[in-house]
Amino acid sequence: MTPLTRRQLLALGAAGAGAAAAGGAGLWWTSGGGEALGRGRELVQPEVLAGRDGVLDLALGAAPARVRIGARAANVQAFNGSLPGPTLRVRAGDTIRVAMRNGLEEPTNLHVHGLHVSPVGNGDNPFVSIDPGQTFDYEFVLPEGHPPGTYWYHPHRHGHVADQLAAGLYGVIVVEDPDPVPAARERVMVVSDITLDGSGRPAEVSAPERIMGREGETVLVNGQVRPEATAAPGERELWRVVNACPARFLRLRLDGQDLRVLGRDVGRLREPEDVTEVVLAPGNRVELLVDAREGTSTLVAAPVDRGRTDGMMGGGMPGDGRGNDEPIELLSLEVSGTPVGPAGPVPAGPAPRDLRGERIAAGRTLDFAMGMGMGGRRGPGTMMSFTIDGEQFDAARTDQQVAVGSVEEWTLTNSGPMDHPVHLHVWPMQLVADGGRDLTEPTWLDVVNVPAFGQVTVRVAFDDFPGRTVYHCHILDHEDLGMMGTVEAR
Repeated sequence: MTPLTRRQLLALGAAGAGAAAAGGAGLWWTSGGGEALGRGRELVQPEVLAGRDGVLDLALGAAPARVRIGARAANVQAFNGSLPGPTLRVRAGDTIRVAMRNGLEEPTNLHVHGLHVSPVGNGDNPFVSIDPGQTFDYEFVLPEGHPPGTYWYHPHRHGHVADQLAAGLYGVIVVEDPDPVPAARERVMVVSDITLDGSGRPAEVSAPERIMGREGETVLVNGQVRPEATAAPGERELWRVVNACPARFLRLRLDGQDLRVLGRDVGRLREPEDVTEVVLAPGNRVELLVDAREGTSTLVAAPVDRGRTDGMMGGGMPGDGRGNDEPIELLSLEVSGTPVGPAGPVPAGPAPRDLRGERIAAGRTLDFAMGMGMGGRRGPGTMMSFTIDGEQFDAARTDQQVAVGSVEEWTLTNSGPMDHPVHLHVWPMQLVADGGRDLTEPTWLDVVNVPAFGQVTVRVAFDDFPGRTVYHCHILDHEDLGMMGTVEAR
């Protein structure tokens, strides 16, 4: 494979601009189209399905659905007809049983993103394929001691992942904390994006959009356009924020309010971290404590340079969507009324495991690359190759074999001009080297961003769960185009 140069990337951008101008009727809304969608509705929480006596049984249908997106009627795809799908609330040690029916016109499956569960059989198995009209019975058994936190679910059928997620198939999983933080309320906030055509359906995606990773024109919170939330001065809220966008990075700010990070991706921090902003790559989650101060504040997603907009088409590519180069207002928080008393202290989280003091059984280097194709499978019409260690995804091939019970160190390198957020199924990763980032406190994630022309080093404890699963770029178009590998624990 020939590495992609910036000149080639710019040429692809120009070609995409021409294609959009020639055949993009219906793809682009009029200037200010996002505003026309409407605003001002109270933030709605997804339906909650909670486990009982250690078991959560549910039927989950992936099917076309007609919903309201702001002022527009939209024909999307959704779990159980809602955008997002229902929130699943469970505890460590619980069993989740899902009868999943495929009401779509293409194959699908289900991935429980971030859960530390078995990847074999009817567990979190990315190699399952559910044909249209068929049902598959999943069973996910959470270990005792599973970290509490905010996780999520979405389809993971290779070749269809980005399309199905962008069309609306996602939902949240909450593993409850045995020592919860005192808060007036919790809010689930699923951030997603979508582009609708003139008929209200998800717009067709061009080859340049797939190459860059699509960013929808309209950014949603729980399927809503700029909803509103209210609180009283002094109230503490716990916000569970999920980045369910196929490719968009989120730099979140809530000026005028006190923000603390309670947890990122996996489990609690030992102590909440004061922040003014937080960056989420696609697939990342964050739990924020908001101690409400009187006034009106806006949750904003500021632009993030993910290594592919500098100098391109005046700052963007066709399909980048509104707001790629300007802040996007996600929701407003109005704090008013009678002040309430202090919410109480936040209990300390458990001391996180630190693999830097443990024996390393093996070290590996994995290179994520994109370039002009030289053989191998290419995405339809892209003329591009997306690889890991020079190979595109092959479900029949095992790329990495690891020993159950071992700890390994993986160096993730990026030889291309775009960031690649890397997700490993089943086992979380501890960051041990990430540029100049302060990693004094053990940092655990299940999506780790590898910057353009950079590298990140992680350690992984393959303590349990023999079986075979995958790792991939969570810019989901890149995954569908081949940037995914397999790992087998034996």
